[in-house]
Amino acid sequence: MLSFKRFRWHHLLTAVAAVLVFAVLNVPNKLSALTPLAFVRLPLEGFLIAGFFLALPVRARPAAAAVTGTLLSFLTILKLIDMGFYETLDRAFDPATDWPLLSDAAESLRRSIGRTAALGVFAGIIVALAGFTLLLAWAMRRLARLTERRITSRVLASAVCAILGLQLVLGAPLTVSTTASHTYNKARQVYDGVLDKGDFRAENAADAFRNTPGSGLLNGLRGKDFILAFIESYGRVALDDPELAPSMDAVLDAGSVQLTKAGFSFRSAFLTSPTAGGGSWLAHSTFLSGVWIDNQQRYTSLLASDRLTLNKAFRRAGWRTACVMSAVSQPWPEGESFYGLDKLYLTQDLGYRGPRFTFDSVPDQFTLSSFHRLERTAADRGPLMAEIALMSSHGPWAPLPRSVGWDELGDGSVFTSIAEKADQATAVWSERNRIRQAYVQAVAYSVASLLSYVEKYGDDDLVLVFLGDHQPAPVVTGEGAVRDVPITIMARDQAVLDRISAWGWQEGMKPGAQAPVWPMNAFRDRFLAAFS
Repeated sequence: MLSFKRFRWHHLLTAVAAVLVFAVLNVPNKLSALTPLAFVRLPLEGFLIAGFFLALPVRARPAAAAVTGTLLSFLTILKLIDMGFYETLDRAFDPATDWPLLSDAAESLRRSIGRTAALGVFAGIIVALAGFTLLLAWAMRRLARLTERRITSRVLASAVCAILGLQLVLGAPLTVSTTASHTYNKARQVYDGVLDKGDFRAENAADAFRNTPGSGLLNGLRGKDFILAFIESYGRVALDDPELAPSMDAVLDAGSVQLTKAGFSFRSAFLTSPTAGGGSWLAHSTFLSGVWIDNQQRYTSLLASDRLTLNKAFRRAGWRTACVMSAVSQPWPEGESFYGLDKLYLTQDLGYRGPRFTFDSVPDQFTLSSFHRLERTAADRGPLMAEIALMSSHGPWAPLPRSVGWDELGDGSVFTSIAEKADQATAVWSERNRIRQAYVQAVAYSVASLLSYVEKYGDDDLVLVFLGDHQPAPVVTGEGAVRDVPITIMARDQAVLDRISAWGWQEGMKPGAQAPVWPMNAFRDRFLAAFS
């Protein structure tokens, strides 16, 4: 009886090890592909690994199996990271350039759920990954013992022949090489990343305005205050999706009526962002520098260069340059050294004493009010160029602020009761439709705050450009969505809009299906050419 139990447990553990390795070799790198169909074919890598073990001396097989299991766990972890990237950024993880983004993901999680909860999540992930690696090494060692039997090689050879024969008869493959293909793709990404360094240097060196003197820049905007507002996650989906568009239509239509009465005119189009779901700094730097920045390697190289940004161009031409980053609390020396800012306002500079909202953010209305108080009310000042990042539309889109009277803002304490009544992220993220509606409500709040600011504080010398930085995550857009974001320029001075008449942008604040679509890096040169 005892030997029978041992025999039964021996075969049960072997079966568990086989199922585990089978599943790991077949698991895809996208959640959308994680279906039963993904596991109905035999992984070709399993036969190759078995053949590798057979070629080794018997004594070397346990150690080789442990190493193979560890490597396989690493490749599986890369697949899991891919899943996360596809769900948030709608693309695969690039091992050549994306490792710094993991720390940014950790920071986003901390801002979304709090420090203590985030630490708990990180600890759980570390323990799970360590346990998974040990479990897979054990499974490979157990399966390697099967190769010690003489019959194994015959069984493997017969199985391969049978499978190949069935494939010829059925005309369809019964084996797949999911893990091998994934490994090849990752290796290819690393190789392409090495080549891209040279490509970027060439692209970055081609700068038509690098040596243009200040007297030759931006003459068409002399005396104007120029505000550039990036609206977090304001993507084309907010305008085109039939379930989301009504909320944005209401905001844009109401704003258009009020600002038209105030004498403003508008032109709009679309830009294609280099990123989706996140990585706002890639979009900001692409727009401001006029060179395509779609990964962290390019971004780091750009910051080390002397590329002329829009901020620098305005500064060279005599404007004071400022930037408001309400979600940034740490020093950012690149603001002055690369972007050419005279003044950078961080979270702590805004005077906000109220509760934080989505992504631990300051309400956009308060951000705009603080900017106006700190910059635009100064006596005897010169023209101002300001870049402002509006963050109330950042995921997880809960809790959300709501608008109050501009004279009620004070130090932000007025938002306390609003925060207490707002839906929390845990409730919003319980179903996809609630997530999508929270997203569009957040974007609508950000846009409405900006348009209300222009209505209250706009004048003849204000020129505003506002745009999205990227589309939201696939949970809102669906998988494989376009990367277009809306962009609008508005001014009271018709001469400003006359200078861009050749662009073909549509009238109004809502670009339609036939509106021009430019790559985001095209804006800098066309803007400088039009106004210089």
